[in-house]
Amino acid sequence: MIAALYVETNGVYFGRADVDPWDVARDAKRYEGPWPVVAHPPCGPWSRMRFLCTKQDPTCGPRAVEQVRAFGGVLEHPAESTLFRHCLMPFPGELPDAWGGRTFLVRQVAWGHACEKPTWLYVVGVSSDFVRARFRSGGRPTHRVTSGPGGSQLPSAHRKLRSATPPAFADFLIAIASRVRSEAA
Repeated sequence: MIAALYVETNGVYFGRADVDPWDVARDAKRYEGPWPVVAHPPCGPWSRMRFLCTKQDPTCGPRAVEQVRAFGGVLEHPAESTLFRHCLMPFPGELPDAWGGRTFLVRQVAWGHACEKPTWLYVVGVSSDFVRARFRSGGRPTHRVTSGPGGSQLPSAHRKLRSATPPAFADFLIAIASRVRSEAA
């Protein structure tokens, strides 16, 4: 069993026997264990456009980092998220932090997302070899995350499409978090 924190109500993590989903209604900040976690804290307060973000709780990000460090698992956030520097998480390619956490760069398009969506995964309690062995490559984006000029011929993705977690990507993150207990044994 794993806990999926800060997830969309009735989204990809709901209805699974191996997942205890925590959405806004359950207030994922209150999660106190015991299971390893997959954390998707709101990215708006930590993004390049954070000055426009007024409706997402910025305290969810640091709390999610605490939860991953306490129970093991994985936190996903956009590449270059300022949450990583704020919480002293390593950047991709850097040495592990004091909790043994490492950060990996993946592109969600490889798991079926409509956008390229470069993503950093902060992983605690699971070996790098296990994580890397499950990486995917490839995929062809049909949309882009940002709007406005950017040199891309792809249409901008609407909010729901941008924030959606592909089922295959959720499976990948669940596999990482599920590994925490077996590696601790």
